[in-house]
Amino acid sequence: MAAPPNRRFVIRDRNWHPPAYAPGYKTTVARSPHQALVSIPQTESETVGPDFSRLPLGEHDNDLLLNFRHDGLPIGERIVMFGRVMDQYGKPVPGTLVEIWQANAGGRYRHRKDSYIAPLDPNFGGVGRTVTDRDGYYQFRTLKPGPYPWPNGPNDWRPSHIHVSIMGPSIATRLITQTYFEGDPLISQCPIVRTIRDPEAVKSLIAPLDRDMGNPMDCLAYRFDIVLRGEQRTFFENC
Repeated sequence: MAAPPNRRFVIRDRNWHPPAYAPGYKTTVARSPHQALVSIPQTESETVGPDFSRLPLGEHDNDLLLNFRHDGLPIGERIVMFGRVMDQYGKPVPGTLVEIWQANAGGRYRHRKDSYIAPLDPNFGGVGRTVTDRDGYYQFRTLKPGPYPWPNGPNDWRPSHIHVSIMGPSIATRLITQTYFEGDPLISQCPIVRTIRDPEAVKSLIAPLDRDMGNPMDCLAYRFDIVLRGEQRTFFENC
């Protein structure tokens, strides 16, 4: 007879996540806590809901190639980003909100404080959202974002990445992270990534290429599965 599945609650392992103070990533110096953390009991409003089953989505909310289109298609490498959202026991999380935001193919965000010299793309907004299906799957069509320099060091560059927010089954399970792309040589050189001690944690942030899910003669696909918490959880973004 098989052993019953382990249903114990698995708390966040702070030794697996990077330290809040990591001088190699300069902004942590000023904003890391200087006093002991305080545990705050969660209320019912944090452990249940919200319900996104009735969220009104636009026709192209999960298609970043079309949702900001004005007079043509955006320029860049077209990709599909997809995956499955699961809880700590591998059970799918249906009907939860997944949001993404990213730079364009030149590495420029549509944000008033982004001063990188790469031009904005008039047909690319860089934001999208969707709700997972009954099996926990989500999908976006977008552009592969370009790398960009940032003033952390004399010549530091961020790898290509997409920021992801996943609500999960409740407010308390919300995950904000980012996904990188398989084969990018800048991943191992990124000061943010280098705050992560465990190679398996870094691996959980890298979306592998999935040739079977791409659209022939259109775009490649990358799979980014997301585990909200527990022993197999996806790494939290440290920024």
